[in-house]
Amino acid sequence: MRKNIWDQYRNKLRTADEAVKAVKSGDWVYYSHFVMNPVTLDEALAKRLGDITDVKTSMSSGMHQIQVAACDPERKSFTHNSTFYSKSDRNLAKQGLTFFVPSNYHEHPWRLRNGFAPKPNVAFIKTTPMDSNGLFNFGTSNSYTKAITDTADIVIVETNEGVPKCLGGHSENIHVSDVDYIVEAGKCPLMSIPKPTASIEEIKMAECIMEEIHDGACLQLGIGGIPNTVGSLLAESDLKDLGMHSEMMCDAFMDLYDKGKVTGRYKYTHKNKMVYTFAMGTAELYDFLDDNPVCASYPVDYTNASGNIARNDNMISINNALQVDLYGQIASEALGNRHISGSGGQGDFVVGAAKSTGGKSFICLRSTRTMGDRVVSRIVPNIQGIVSVPRAWAFYVVTEYGKVCLKGKSSWAIAEDLISIAHPDFREELIKDAEERGIWRRSNKIV
Repeated sequence: MRKNIWDQYRNKLRTADEAVKAVKSGDWVYYSHFVMNPVTLDEALAKRLGDITDVKTSMSSGMHQIQVAACDPERKSFTHNSTFYSKSDRNLAKQGLTFFVPSNYHEHPWRLRNGFAPKPNVAFIKTTPMDSNGLFNFGTSNSYTKAITDTADIVIVETNEGVPKCLGGHSENIHVSDVDYIVEAGKCPLMSIPKPTASIEEIKMAECIMEEIHDGACLQLGIGGIPNTVGSLLAESDLKDLGMHSEMMCDAFMDLYDKGKVTGRYKYTHKNKMVYTFAMGTAELYDFLDDNPVCASYPVDYTNASGNIARNDNMISINNALQVDLYGQIASEALGNRHISGSGGQGDFVVGAAKSTGGKSFICLRSTRTMGDRVVSRIVPNIQGIVSVPRAWAFYVVTEYGKVCLKGKSSWAIAEDLISIAHPDFREELIKDAEERGIWRRSNKIV
């Protein structure tokens, strides 16, 4: 049996240039995502510029620049699509070289398996080298990778010795018998994402949130400075027996585990396990994840299903936003016509935390931002762009001026609360805006 596995391996081994010949004009090519971007296959496919036409590529948050997009400014051969913009994606989008796909993160596997996303003709997936059981591990991006390989006509894996073996869970591997071609990319460390440095405003917000976290709480930390700052404060606190059920595994969780703060003792599901669907962070984090049985990688339709989130009591969800308007609507992915990130799983955890017994969801944002030589409020009369979290879902909103809970409030109370945590320089103007919209009472408190 073991000989058969290695015979299959040798028969399927190709150079990158040979493997990408499987891509035909008109195909959809799906990439693995985040720091698992299949760089070698992407570069090889880019060499086919002019040789093929109308090839569509799809991935989520490419942390490396996508070469098939960058090499083809006229989009004669390639059109790139992203379900969540990274900094690289934003730069490509400014040139018209990337298109956004609106999506709820938890729906990705369902969409692929039920025909609500274009069928993958070819899959480019970065993995670990094959193990003695014939398995290639998807590393730090479980997410919807198995759904891609299950529905693709042709599966090409790009093995990399620098990819950590991330245990599950389920759906974290693919067997050699389900792979069509194998490309060996040697050993290249995954992209390291430095720990964010906390600002004074972020520390104040984190301190507000800390007041709401108790022993035994289960945590989800999103991308950015505020969630990581909360993690740092938790690591230095007296809190104990915290749990983790999060779409993202970040350095803050590793630090909490090392300090003995995360035990998962009181989790309802996967007691004593750190559950996640993708990881991004420092090289130290990737070393921590490698072959670590405490960590459990699951596909996103499991981690982000609101029912699974809610099964853990005292679920605490912490995420960032760009704007909140006086109606309680939350914008987290775009400002005006400038697209910045994506819907991601923020809505999944806002809902899941609200359904959890004792659960709370926190949306955090600095009270102002700078536009050229002007400072403007992030609490606004109306969202300028795309609503990511509807007002009926809004729970806690936090700025450096405090936190407010919007659940169960009428429109005037929501407006009053949000103005109370806006920057003082903008409060009088926001009161006038609320009056014009009929959501301000004469008896409202002075803010």
